Amino acid sequence: MKIQVRQGDSFWYYSQLFGIPLPLIIASNRQLTPNQLMIGQSVNIPGYQALSYTINANDTLWLIAQANQIPLDLLLRMNPTVQPTQLQIGQTITLPQRVTNLVINDVNNYTYEKMVADLQQLTNIYPFILQQTIGNSVLDKDIIELQIGTGQRQKHINGAFHAQEWITTPVIMLFLNEYALALTNNIPIRGLEMLPFFETNTLSLVPMVNPDGVNLVLNGADAAGPKKEFVLSLNNGSTDFSGWKANINGVDLNNQYPALWETEAARKPDSPAPRDFPGYEPLTEPEAITMADLARAQPFEIMNAFHTQGEVIYWGYQGMEPPVSETIVQEYSRVSGYEPIRYIDSFAGYKDWFIQEFQRPGYTVELGTGVNPLPISQFDEIYQETLGIMLATLYM
Repeated sequence: MKIQVRQGDSFWYYSQLFGIPLPLIIASNRQLTPNQLMIGQSVNIPGYQALSYTINANDTLWLIAQANQIPLDLLLRMNPTVQPTQLQIGQTITLPQRVTNLVINDVNNYTYEKMVADLQQLTNIYPFILQQTIGNSVLDKDIIELQIGTGQRQKHINGAFHAQEWITTPVIMLFLNEYALALTNNIPIRGLEMLPFFETNTLSLVPMVNPDGVNLVLNGADAAGPKKEFVLSLNNGSTDFSGWKANINGVDLNNQYPALWETEAARKPDSPAPRDFPGYEPLTEPEAITMADLARAQPFEIMNAFHTQGEVIYWGYQGMEPPVSETIVQEYSRVSGYEPIRYIDSFAGYKDWFIQEFQRPGYTVELGTGVNPLPISQFDEIYQETLGIMLATLYM
């Protein structure tokens, strides 16, 4: 929600007037200088939406403010051109409404378009969430990174490297929504006050690494556009793409990294396929390149790649992981119930490459149990298990 600066206004005043922590006001207006506000400037107020209200008989601004439990000055600020003593029946004014419910409420068949629509709402309500395009998929969909927080400690979580594991995307999106809602309403999550984490961490999220593949799984061959006949041929003509893991080029994005890639390539398919083909060489696919570039550009202390399924956490690679990796994974295990596994006979993944390149803690977290794609009926349980890991990422 936006308001216009008036004489004597300050970010501190807005914080008191709206009941929103000052750091959130500042982070929502990074284009403004806090001590140099100018009359008439627009200021973002996070955690609020503007609603229209039609004046009824006997209405006064004072009565409207009382009925809606908002300060009269706040109502006047929202309606600077309204004459309080000259209200007319049928006249429309603007009411500020604090957002107290989650925006994300439909997590089933969570396509790229659903994610984009939810992000538009989230970034409108919570402008302290930064959104940027860090690359593009084969079919030119934006690969979106989100950042929440203003702290020096940089952490990262991603989802949907694999198309059929799309359920990891709404898990990440719902956490982003719950985090923002907790901040603006001063609500703890599992007993943890969230504002200190916001001020000490910058959390990077890429909810959907493989948007083309996710839409193929959920919407079928038509989602492949010019690649329709190609993906049908790889899928043996079947229109059921529920088993598809790869990107739209038939390359497994989590087998694309130069971390014993040759070992992995020698035992995997040698041509494009719905799953497991590591490409003809490392880092050929735009989605994999984008994620490598992101890790090189930002010094992530911790990296989590969310996959499904198995309720396990892989945390080692060739002895290159630092000692603190074990401490962190033990906490992840405690809060989620997932089993930590140090080494596995599988290479060329994003986690492997991250540990190899930076010698920092990296994790592949396998959410839920069953056969991929996991049914949406598991979502609530998966979210509650994973919530502990996402919170621990902030406080570890």
